[in-house]
Amino acid sequence: MSIARDPRSPLIHRSTLCLAGLLALCVASGVRAGDAVGEIHGDQDGGKISRHLYGHFAEHLGRCIYDGIWVGEDSAVPNTHGYRTDIVEALKAIDIPNLRWPGGCFADDYHWRDGIGPLDQRPKRVNLHWGKVIDTNAFGTHEFLDLCELLGADPYIAGNVGSGTPEEMRDWIEYMTFDGDSQLANLRRANGREKPWKVKYFGIGNENWGCGGQMTPEYYSDLYRRYATFCHEYSGNRLVRIACGPNGADRNWSRVVMQRVGGRTQGLSLHQYTLAAPWGDKLPATGFGEEKWFAILKESLGIEHAIRVTEEEMDRVDPKKRIGLFVDEWGAWYRTEPGAPDYGLYQQNSLRDALLAGMSLHMFHEHNDRIHMANIAQVVNVLQAMILTEGDKMLRTPTYHVFEMFKVHHDATRLPLELTSPDYAFGGESMPALSVSASRDDAGKVHVSIVNVDAKAPVKLRCRLSGVDAGAVRGRVLTAQRLDAHNTFESPDRLTPREFDGASLADGELVVEAPPRSVLVLELDEKK
Repeated sequence: MSIARDPRSPLIHRSTLCLAGLLALCVASGVRAGDAVGEIHGDQDGGKISRHLYGHFAEHLGRCIYDGIWVGEDSAVPNTHGYRTDIVEALKAIDIPNLRWPGGCFADDYHWRDGIGPLDQRPKRVNLHWGKVIDTNAFGTHEFLDLCELLGADPYIAGNVGSGTPEEMRDWIEYMTFDGDSQLANLRRANGREKPWKVKYFGIGNENWGCGGQMTPEYYSDLYRRYATFCHEYSGNRLVRIACGPNGADRNWSRVVMQRVGGRTQGLSLHQYTLAAPWGDKLPATGFGEEKWFAILKESLGIEHAIRVTEEEMDRVDPKKRIGLFVDEWGAWYRTEPGAPDYGLYQQNSLRDALLAGMSLHMFHEHNDRIHMANIAQVVNVLQAMILTEGDKMLRTPTYHVFEMFKVHHDATRLPLELTSPDYAFGGESMPALSVSASRDDAGKVHVSIVNVDAKAPVKLRCRLSGVDAGAVRGRVLTAQRLDAHNTFESPDRLTPREFDGASLADGELVVEAPPRSVLVLELDEKK
């Protein structure tokens, strides 16, 4: 049995673990070996779980934009002003809070003027990073920002540092956000948009340690200071400027950028993917057994290590946590599906990915005092996608269903909790079987989300409720018999959430029989 002692462990949920108290609870409750035991502190305020931790990412890559989100108004696929109607409806249903665009690596070779004006006059450009295919620029600034308005999502734009200029970046911000009488604002009006958009989040470069220019942190930091100087605010629009942060747990990059940029930024990005294999030999998305199930889920815990290392360097410069951490690319990266081009990064999405998403979101909850946003990669047809399309067919992936189930945590108050969990062991290694998070929404309802990664065994959780006087519990569960269960275009609803009746309340305690391979969300109604 694992007992989390570190106050930033995803198991302990940042309370100081009272080991003696939990052990006493185990004895008093007759907890068996293999059971989990915990306590939810409903009388404590763990801070807000920002809805922006449930953010998304759309890059000009493969079929994410074209033949994904955007089909054009002349398409036979039902659309709303060129956006696939089924995708718009699906994203609205999960209350998508923000959308990052145009990349990714694509951002540092994207020139915004290519994507404005009449469609038939927009230049066709080679997508240097993703297959050297032709990008028609049919989806540009207006299309993206109008989509965000349609979805009710905040736009997050990644600016071009790698091949662009400070002038280009400055002009783009004025074009989008200035309400006065200037050449650029009038150009926007001539292109069909009278009033400016609100653009809060603006990234100054992307992965500049890699595809964004192969820069050293010292060089990038100096460039950031220069570019950020020209990122002005117009007409009441307030910018959150986000500096390029590390690749995973690259402590040196974080340290140098924080020391040199410091208070000149409002955010620092972090990218962390789950591979569990070398880049050249990525694992398949389906068709795996328990060995690969365990390997991916164990590897996914590495995101918390990267978060901790980055936070440590941020805390040295910004101990009051004024600068936000933006985990703006995360998720599972598998081998491309057979028949799809390698550069398109199209992969299936299984029950394993649903559990990976649930655990990752719990980790973000636990670091809600520093993490301001997280963006899963990517929203449609790329990597750990919410949605897959094929012609006029569309399906919601298991990961989508976790985001829908976890909507209850959006902008809710995190409730600190303590947890001891049995281990899930395989091949001489182990990891905690359970990951748990709890919150209280504005209506006073308490929600508890639980992930059981054990491929075979259910886990009983006995959780003391302190400061929660619950009178009823109901729940939903996402699970399946097969480890690689997934939805297909022939059976798009094979794996969806269903009602769960394996939770009960007695004597101030929540008792849950968490099935193996499952994601649960419970709702506790407090007594009036």
